[in-house]
Amino acid sequence: MASPLALAYDPSPLQDFCVADKASNVFVNGQVCKDPKMVSAGDFAFSGLQNAGDTANPFGSKVTLVDVKAVPGLNTLGVAMARLDLAAGGLNPPHTHPRATEILTVVEGEMYVGYLDTNGTLFAKVLHKGDVFVFPKGLVHFEFNFGDCPAFGIAGLSSQNPGLVRVADSLFGASPAITNEVLAKAFRIDAATVQRIKARFATRK
Repeated sequence: MASPLALAYDPSPLQDFCVADKASNVFVNGQVCKDPKMVSAGDFAFSGLQNAGDTANPFGSKVTLVDVKAVPGLNTLGVAMARLDLAAGGLNPPHTHPRATEILTVVEGEMYVGYLDTNGTLFAKVLHKGDVFVFPKGLVHFEFNFGDCPAFGIAGLSSQNPGLVRVADSLFGASPAITNEVLAKAFRIDAATVQRIKARFATRK
């Protein structure tokens, strides 16, 4: 008897590995596999997470992402990871990963982290060294270092290509730009204020 429901998701790998072939010009959902005879241990390795990221920017934060672009061997395996560095007072601004759940472990320092569910409820907590927090797939979340010392954490993500959408950047820094009228009505502010905000994101009119 046939089910009226059809369920679909990323299929499980059908082989031991499918190392991404960066030289291929074929466009597929994911990455084309490299010839297994050309695969080496280096396709599964990455060096650099021991180094602190450069937080000398307006947000005081840096994310070092280890995804399929950094490690071709992650192709079809459905995982990635990242190092998050926050200077004192640094913020990883509200953003989403449309294709991944994230689990964050604080390695040094303290972070105030949280996410918003689809009802607008905030789930937030101060994390200390060794603490873990989960951000469900696709929900807006943030990390903030309210302390006097730098902080950093390591995150796991449930996609080889998690994606990143920064809320403010995507709305006020879109190209082509979202009209002032749309943003003014959405945020209940006037068009002049919208234009001033856009100027901070170097958006074309």
